[in-house]
Amino acid sequence: MLIIREVFTAKPGQASKLAKLFKKGFGSEPNTRVMTDMVGNYNTVVMEMQVNNLVEFEKHMEEYKSGKMDPKVAEEMSKYTEMYLTGKREIFQIVE
Repeated sequence: MLIIREVFTAKPGQASKLAKLFKKGFGSEPNTRVMTDMVGNYNTVVMEMQVNNLVEFEKHMEEYKSGKMDPKVAEEMSKYTEMYLTGKREIFQIVE
């Protein structure tokens, strides 16, 4: 099992908007959650997903790129790049 985290530093005043946008776009996905900072770097938004392996993650990415998302949500999601300054992806293996 893997945890995939997309970590963003939002522009000032955009963290809540970015988090709500991610929740709207991906909140219905199983094993996915959106989080914001309480301590640490300001304006941090994290989208976290649990998958069985990298193949499953790649499948999620292909579905996102394919345009299968609701057109209205997809239009809103197209503006997310205007809301953040930096971002990174972290992949962790769950020790069982």
